[in-house]
Amino acid sequence: MSSILSQVDLTLSLTEEEYIEQVVRYQVALSQLGYQVYVQKRPVVMVFEGWDAAGKGGAIKRITEKLDPRGYAVYSIAAPQGEDKTHHYLWRFWRRLPERGQIALFDRSWYGRVMVERIEGFCREVEWKRAYREINQFERQLVDFGTVVFKFWVHISKEEQLKRFTERADTPYKVWKLTDEDWRNREKWDRYEEAVDEMLLKTSTLSAPWTIVEGNNKWWARVRVLRTVVESLSRELDYVPDILKIKGEKKSSKKK
Repeated sequence: MSSILSQVDLTLSLTEEEYIEQVVRYQVALSQLGYQVYVQKRPVVMVFEGWDAAGKGGAIKRITEKLDPRGYAVYSIAAPQGEDKTHHYLWRFWRRLPERGQIALFDRSWYGRVMVERIEGFCREVEWKRAYREINQFERQLVDFGTVVFKFWVHISKEEQLKRFTERADTPYKVWKLTDEDWRNREKWDRYEEAVDEMLLKTSTLSAPWTIVEGNNKWWARVRVLRTVVESLSRELDYVPDILKIKGEKKSSKKK
């Protein structure tokens, strides 16, 4: 039986012209939707997970570039420290949830419980297995409260990751992004892939589905995330941004 990730089409791409046109279009639309989030007092949560060097930060940057900085917060999640370590693993996320009319973006999230904590042995098997149910209930509570929840898994191939690691190592202003832990995680690719597949299967629900982002082409991935956010928020808020009424979306190209 093939895995979920093995079925992702990583050849999808955009030309530079398509990328620029669509990024600008969706960012303008998102700027208007961000104001509607505030007006309608709807909390929004965006979760970004994916392989190391998959482009999560780049996608987050394109989302926030045209938003009112007073309306969002970005949380870069690492291993819990201090007081966070003394509570249930979801506690540190509860306390960072957005108030009504605000947007919270999580660069990594509570899903670390069923990935890195599972693989690295930071929790017991019974704990990470129980976490699927806990996470589904947690997200359902958010949705029932009125929160709009986005969950993105940014997927790239193992070969593309190596290419990006090498580029980072050879580029002085990017080398800080590459750590020994990144290389160690790469050695456990197959185990992580198995964990991710199980995570996607068990936690993609009707109320909080996963969006798998084809990430080998960064331009495609960024536009895919922006388009998903804009289209979903337009439905949730019952508001169509002016720019979407003016011009149709160009078709994307696909590498052979």
